[in-house]
Amino acid sequence: MAIARNNTATTVWWAAPVPPEAAPGLVALLDAHERARLDRFRLAADRARYVAAHALARIVLAEAVGRPAGDLRFDRTCQCGQQHGKPVLVDGPGFSLTHAGDFVGVAVHPGGSVGLDVEQVRELTDLAAMAEHVCSPAESVADTASFFIAWTRKEALLKATGAGLSSPMKAITLGPSGVREWTGDGAPSGPVWLRDLHPGGDYRAAVAGLGTAPPRVDEVDGNALLRAGVS
Repeated sequence: MAIARNNTATTVWWAAPVPPEAAPGLVALLDAHERARLDRFRLAADRARYVAAHALARIVLAEAVGRPAGDLRFDRTCQCGQQHGKPVLVDGPGFSLTHAGDFVGVAVHPGGSVGLDVEQVRELTDLAAMAEHVCSPAESVADTASFFIAWTRKEALLKATGAGLSSPMKAITLGPSGVREWTGDGAPSGPVWLRDLHPGGDYRAAVAGLGTAPPRVDEVDGNALLRAGVS
């Protein structure tokens, strides 16, 4: 299936999880590293989310670079030197994966690094303690919905830098139009952009990247791409 592309827009594909037992064609796209990770998951829901997210990433990236999905090779070198860091497609566009509940997502940004996060709004046993972990001294959250908005925005930003949750969320102070302040060793040296997304239902999501804001962020349905690769 051909994928409609825009060489300037950031595109986010949303799809539903797919059980690996029902999708041998998707599992066949994964490399040895990804299959080893898949085998370590014990919960069926985790396995379904992992297969869908990684197969979808391969399918959309293959179209972007003009190579077969199963032939793509990723550099996962972490700061420690081991192969468990954020995956990077050499000579390819920036991309990011996320999954939660009934959604998996893949963001592709031709202009460079990108971070994507989705979370399901749910009750928290200790909202105050979680907010202290997420919010800077200048911030507060009124309820779980606003907490997950802040969480997805900040995790998307941290994923865009490559730091992930190894860097503290509370070092970031958000403002009405994006990042107001970012302190500490993990802060990027240049500007960042941030957009809220709308995957559907009781889910919150955000996408972010380094540099000035992209001209457009497109959210599209990726389920047809996975269905085409299931058999």
